[in-house]
Amino acid sequence: MLNLLEVLVRPVHRLEEQRFCKLMQKHHYLGALPKISETLWYVATFADQWVALLSFSAAALKCSPRDRWIGWDFRHQYDRLKLVTNNSRFLILPDWHFPNLASRILSLCQNRLPADWQAIFGHRVVLLETFVDPQRFAGTIYKAANWIYVGDTKGFRRTRQGYSATAQSPKMVFVKPLKSNAQALLSRPILKPAYHTGGLKIMLSAQQMQSLPNFFADIPDPRRAQGRRHRLSTVLAIAAGATLCGMYGYLAIDGKTMCNAIDEQGYQTHIMSAVGHQTKACYTQKK
Repeated sequence: MLNLLEVLVRPVHRLEEQRFCKLMQKHHYLGALPKISETLWYVATFADQWVALLSFSAAALKCSPRDRWIGWDFRHQYDRLKLVTNNSRFLILPDWHFPNLASRILSLCQNRLPADWQAIFGHRVVLLETFVDPQRFAGTIYKAANWIYVGDTKGFRRTRQGYSATAQSPKMVFVKPLKSNAQALLSRPILKPAYHTGGLKIMLSAQQMQSLPNFFADIPDPRRAQGRRHRLSTVLAIAAGATLCGMYGYLAIDGKTMCNAIDEQGYQTHIMSAVGHQTKACYTQKK
């Protein structure tokens, strides 16, 4: 018999990550997610047996229902997204579907997550979010754990070009404040130093980024022709764009092709990251 009071939640240890991924890939309808940027994996246990798996990762870049609920200015939004984290996966393992277990696990997670996040990533988190597919679920476990339903997405999904041209299945959006004043804190004009997560950053549109090389077109290229792979104006435009978004130094731009990560079109996923080499923090990533 399962005693809910004996269920515990803890972060997944490094040596357990392969087991975590295999179980998530096998039993979750969306499969496993790689660890990208700031991500925490949790396991719920009962008598040393794994009963559930959870993943918390970077918040959605744009989410109209969440953004309306917070009420923050778009000029502040991108600098404060790190104060929000997404419950990107929640899996109750087979043979462990007991009444009230899911809400118990969510409650345990949200109680310990702020301290874990601060210890591992060096900054606070004040709001949780998650997306529920209404064609599969009703969001019952989140409602039971006192999460707030704030509306539905429009159904567009992220692609290599930005977002899909047509809407597909809208998702229900739930949020859970980890502080009673989360809305006011995230939407205030100036954050207290305790909630700063890095330097101020701005977002550049594709049109703005495309115009940057024109500003450097007349600069003579001092490099030898033998070693040129990219136009000088392009290199300077990328550096300027990174600087405008809060990066410092030429080493702050990095790109990696994800091993074994294939998207729905069959392409291998490539991630462009902006990383602080002194802080060892990933400030932003884009597929």
